Amino acid sequence: MKNSKKIVAVILAAVLLVVAAFAGCSGAKDTKKGESAEIIAREEIKSDVKIPEDFKIGLICLHDENSTYDKNFIDGLKSAAKGMGLTDEQVIVVTNIGEDAACYDTAVDLAKNKGCKVVFADSFGHESFMMRAAKEFPEVEFCHATGTSAKGAGLKNFHNAFAAIYEGRYIAGVAAGIKLNDMIKEGKITAEQAIIGYVGAFTYAEVISGMTSFFLGARSVCPSATMKVRYTGSWYDQAKEQEAATALIEKDKCVLLSQHADSLGAPTACELAGVPNVSYNGSTYSAGKNTFIVSSAINWAPYFQYIIEQSIKGEAIDTNWCGTIATNSVVISGINQDVVDGESTIEELNKVVDQFKAGKLHVYDTSTFTVTVDKKNNVNVNATVDKDGHLTEYLADVDGDFVGETNVVHDGYFDESGSEFRSAPYFDIIIDGITNINVNFG
Repeated sequence: MKNSKKIVAVILAAVLLVVAAFAGCSGAKDTKKGESAEIIAREEIKSDVKIPEDFKIGLICLHDENSTYDKNFIDGLKSAAKGMGLTDEQVIVVTNIGEDAACYDTAVDLAKNKGCKVVFADSFGHESFMMRAAKEFPEVEFCHATGTSAKGAGLKNFHNAFAAIYEGRYIAGVAAGIKLNDMIKEGKITAEQAIIGYVGAFTYAEVISGMTSFFLGARSVCPSATMKVRYTGSWYDQAKEQEAATALIEKDKCVLLSQHADSLGAPTACELAGVPNVSYNGSTYSAGKNTFIVSSAINWAPYFQYIIEQSIKGEAIDTNWCGTIATNSVVISGINQDVVDGESTIEELNKVVDQFKAGKLHVYDTSTFTVTVDKKNNVNVNATVDKDGHLTEYLADVDGDFVGETNVVHDGYFDESGSEFRSAPYFDIIIDGITNINVNFG
């Protein structure tokens, strides 16, 4: 009997050791820290405005929720609707509407047949079709993201909107620069090998402004950083975006990537290659747990709240509205603490956020970059620089006619969208340190 008890005791001890061993293994797996709390979180929408039963808002999207860009708008509208108490029937989202006559037809249907008081379209190429509909339905508010024509259109019911996302991209760039410095310190790369790759959709000011602010953020902490850019010629093409990212990694020797393109193509290429990635329009942590660092995005919920409230109250909507960090229109995801040191990186990013809030930091401070004017090849022809290559004047296309007419350099910085000029970006300068690989999308 005693022997049998000893046998049982030995077996029990063995079982406990096995359980403990598995518990230890589980603990080892749990040492991953994952994504931190958001640096700038999306605030909950609250409103005292009573929503009439007959109020409806329509959203026209270029793609659907598979596009990070369109999903960001859809999520923003849903957030505003939830916070303001709109029913599902009062919110109409129409997806996969091209930058063609289908946009006009959809806008007319939302205004005429669906009873929408506000119609919003999310893509640059939708603008002319939205303006046409606005002329035909003066009692409906037509709002458009990333556009440039509202200022000169002379229509009280046609509006452009954007946000100072260049500040968010700069902050994300600082995180990228911190990662580059870590790679240099660890001996993984030399300072000269701190080459950033960037997947861009088009050579529009919106893309150039974003990639430049990201680069300047990275270089503010990693001065040796340079950047190479490949364009896809499409806002959303996962195959092309992944191909461009792979080329940046393999051919161009880029050691960290970011993008202004709307699919998971670039983050996927980075995860497959083990190359750090900074995403846009929202966290891609779930698709890149080993490579994702951080993401910046425009939070459209405050603008949706604004246009809904103004419409209901019968008050004017700004012709050019530009959200900021202060309006919670620029947000920054959590940091992937398994790719960068979470505590120190978060501390540094919060310092930059505080500088922006205090108005002490200008992304395009002309003392922080130089410009080469090449009139022969039509590069930076609207720029005037001093003997050291620093901008002293720049004639930007503010009114959307593709002709530079307004000097936007003053007080030592390029005054990008969000101030007195217009909401959509107009920074289209290729600064020194950035190399375009395929401007013809070849």
